[in-house]
Amino acid sequence: MDPQVPRPPQPDPRSPEPRRFGIRARLLALLVPGIVGLMALDSWSDYQALTESLLVAYDQSLLEPVQALANGIVVASDGSVRVQEAFSVQAMFESTHLRYKYLHVGVQRIAKGEPLDASAPQDTLMGVPALPLPPGQPADGTPVFYDAVHEQHPVRVAALRQTVYDNKHPGDAWSVLIQAAEGTGPRLQAQTESLKQELLRDTRMILVMAFLVWLGVAWTLRPLERLRRSLRERPRDDLEPLDASGVPQEVVPLVDAVNHHIADHRRMVAEQSQFLADASHQLRTPLSILSIQAGYAVRETDPARMRESLHAIVAQLARTRRLSEQLLALAHATTEDPVAGAEPAVVDLSDIARAVVLQYLPLAREHDQDLGWVDARGEPEAQDERDGDDDNVAPVLPVKANGAELHEVLANLVHNAIKYTPRGGNITVTVRREASHALAEVCDSGPGIAPERRDSVFERFHRDASASAATQGAGLGLAIARGYARRNGGEIELDNADMPERMNGGGLRAILKLPLAAVLPRVSAG
Repeated sequence: MDPQVPRPPQPDPRSPEPRRFGIRARLLALLVPGIVGLMALDSWSDYQALTESLLVAYDQSLLEPVQALANGIVVASDGSVRVQEAFSVQAMFESTHLRYKYLHVGVQRIAKGEPLDASAPQDTLMGVPALPLPPGQPADGTPVFYDAVHEQHPVRVAALRQTVYDNKHPGDAWSVLIQAAEGTGPRLQAQTESLKQELLRDTRMILVMAFLVWLGVAWTLRPLERLRRSLRERPRDDLEPLDASGVPQEVVPLVDAVNHHIADHRRMVAEQSQFLADASHQLRTPLSILSIQAGYAVRETDPARMRESLHAIVAQLARTRRLSEQLLALAHATTEDPVAGAEPAVVDLSDIARAVVLQYLPLAREHDQDLGWVDARGEPEAQDERDGDDDNVAPVLPVKANGAELHEVLANLVHNAIKYTPRGGNITVTVRREASHALAEVCDSGPGIAPERRDSVFERFHRDASASAATQGAGLGLAIARGYARRNGGEIELDNADMPERMNGGGLRAILKLPLAAVLPRVSAG
């Protein structure tokens, strides 16, 4: 014996499913990164603007003593340059902070006709010498601001250069450079503090928004939670529609779809219950008859009468078997096909109809009826050209459908025609093409069906009260035929036969209508 191959472990349907991201988590995952990014960009822009504002404010405070000293520059009578009220300006400048604050006024003589050499040594009139010089050569009267390092400390420097002329030596001039420097510590501290406040404010905003999103989702989903609890608490057989009151507007279409599904399920359960009740009722009568006939045969001592009873039992068994087969066919025709998702094969409706005619030809002859056949070209008995070479000939009426189910549809239509057509009557099966559809028609010269009754004859267990007991059946043939036709994308219609021998417009024409399938022509093997 071959060893059995171990089967892979199957998941336990009772085990809880892995938790998935809920609406809260998805909203937070979507909103929080975006909010954080926007706030970071906004905070950076605010920080840059604040830094620039602080820089302008501190530069303005540096410029004030420089301008005060520039206003106090004078040329003495001896031709020297002096600074008036220098000590008061210096005292005012150093009144707030004593560390890392420097003033410097330097002077450089410019001989007549010589250019200014900004890198040449200067004479210090006041303040701290050797402050870093401004980059380049600034224009007279235009203040410049720059960062530098003095005595190993970063400083911010404001500088102003102006030219004064020597009254004692005409043509000569003095270039005066006025500088004020301040350590950058206070500035950096103010910038750091503003950045901390900005980050703290943004963090509070993000937390508040996350809390509001969480709270809003919880409040929005509360009606759905009540709906979930009501579904869990309702009995299994309760198929009443869900109450959509109080449900958010965006969820109403979902509740409507669930209610539609519940209605379909309720209708399906009702149809199944009705089918079981009808099937039980239809089977109970023949079984009761069989029981009576069997009891009569058991009590009968006359062999001839006993054989008569047995023949009646056999006939009743045949009818019961026919009824059971029809019930199974109806159950199959009115349920979903488990392989409905697969692409159906292309079959030839003409071939299927001809096979049904050949199958029921003996039964029609037994009833002394003329069962005829007309192919898609309108020619009776036109089959000789296709015999023996069916594999290499393109289908006459190609349709995408289940061939066995189409055979069952036409078999029921032909069987009904034979059953209700009187002896000596005519039955014609015709296949033809109409626009983009393939049609198979079964016309008979029977009594026909009134137009107002044509919809009701497709109901299950429908019987014609005017029909004789010999022709009455279970009333399932047309219901089975329509079920199979619709499952294959087709439909069955009923109309007057209008046969020549029925001048009064009687008879019945049952039409099976299916969409044509596009197929490539098959080339003969030659």
